[in-house]
Amino acid sequence: MRKILQPPAQEIVYGSAKPKESVAISREVRAGRLRRIAPKLYTANLKDPPENIIQRHLYQILAHYYPGAVVSHRSALEGGVARDNTIFLTYKYTRRVTLPGITIRLLKGKGPVDGDNPFMEGLYLSSRQRALLENMQPARVRGGVPKSWSRGEIEAYLDEIARVHGEAELNRLRDAARRIATRIKLRAEFKALDAMIGAILGTRKTKLNSEPARARAAGVPYDAHRLERFMTLFAALRRAVLPVRQAPMLIPEGMRNLAFFEAYFSNYIEGTEFMVEEAADIVFRGKRVPLRPADAHDILGTYQIVANSAEMSRVPDTADELIELLKSRHATLLAGRLEKQPGCFKEEVNRAGETVFVAPELVTGTLIKGFEPYRALDDPLTRALYMMFLIAEVHPFADGNGRIARVMLNSELVRGDRVRIIIPTVYREDYLLALRALTRQGNADPYIRMLDRAQDFTARIDFNDYGRALAQLRAANAFLDPHEGRLRMPE
Repeated sequence: MRKILQPPAQEIVYGSAKPKESVAISREVRAGRLRRIAPKLYTANLKDPPENIIQRHLYQILAHYYPGAVVSHRSALEGGVARDNTIFLTYKYTRRVTLPGITIRLLKGKGPVDGDNPFMEGLYLSSRQRALLENMQPARVRGGVPKSWSRGEIEAYLDEIARVHGEAELNRLRDAARRIATRIKLRAEFKALDAMIGAILGTRKTKLNSEPARARAAGVPYDAHRLERFMTLFAALRRAVLPVRQAPMLIPEGMRNLAFFEAYFSNYIEGTEFMVEEAADIVFRGKRVPLRPADAHDILGTYQIVANSAEMSRVPDTADELIELLKSRHATLLAGRLEKQPGCFKEEVNRAGETVFVAPELVTGTLIKGFEPYRALDDPLTRALYMMFLIAEVHPFADGNGRIARVMLNSELVRGDRVRIIIPTVYREDYLLALRALTRQGNADPYIRMLDRAQDFTARIDFNDYGRALAQLRAANAFLDPHEGRLRMPE
């Protein structure tokens, strides 16, 4: 005999005004096949908590009871339910409805207009321009989250739009908001939004509350997301207890040897690859490399900076000095690559794999803002670690950013009379993975450990004798590619 499959019971059953359907539902409830989880709302699921069931079917329930409603105000900008499990809908009337696990705030207003987006189950979602107008409305909070964002939150959001899509997008949004303001009866809110956007773009003199928005209005916008990463590293460095490794006494030849190996490895891990003997000929004996003049100058330019004790002792006291130092050192470093605009900040966005660095128009502002936490660090090693990440993360130039970041790192250590940090070829993957963990995941610990170990390694090399230093570096696998071996600490 063939078994007949029964259709699965409905998880959500709505109450009905029709007598027959209402009686049938009541019969199912008495029989224990349905249970009531909210007014006029039943379920055949007898096990799960009501709030879980409602969460699974939230938009279906909303569309059933409030057809054509617009997910609006805070919920439109946040993509749905707010942090306290409240959702805001624009509908035919104002009311607060409480269901297990969710509060529905109905706000009387205009239904969908041009630009609003069809959403779940026949609902609509306010367009960005409409949501901005809605969030400019005053919010009277009597418990729970307000329907509108604060002015500071809106300003920061507008600054983020300008950062990602350009300032022209703010003008487009303003024009779109102007077209619908009268229809949805938010003319006063449009005037406020218009003034806010004008202030952010620097064409109005309205007071702004958001720090990123004020910076943009002042003509020095910065990348607020990068600042969060800088503050993450700053906090980790303040907590860290790091060893003090005093710089060794080096004879003049030892200083030259140290600077050579620093320049050699700093270029090698960036792809400027020479045999160490070739590089020594370029630096110490002035050998020309006709087929690779730019590569040769990269090593020589780096060496000229890191071998100059007076130059390496210079650290910035102000953000303006930081920018001047970066540009002057970059001009020396990449003097052999005029196409890379040595000494000039980048004009196009640069990236490494999936990491997109700070946009050109935000470079100066991000360096200025990122310099503020640096001033609060007093230990040379913590200042060095912070400074290197600041430069690496901003990536202010079209090329040479890694090398300049490491120059700035060691400049802090030279000024503080501490051991420099060399990143040998075999340690390249450890270096990049630690940077990536901080950039993408906000995890500063691998970065701090990695550079601490690199300094420990550098401290163990005797640079006073070139031959001995070279032998120690080879014994440590320093010249191997990462897949060929691991860094071994000299005894």
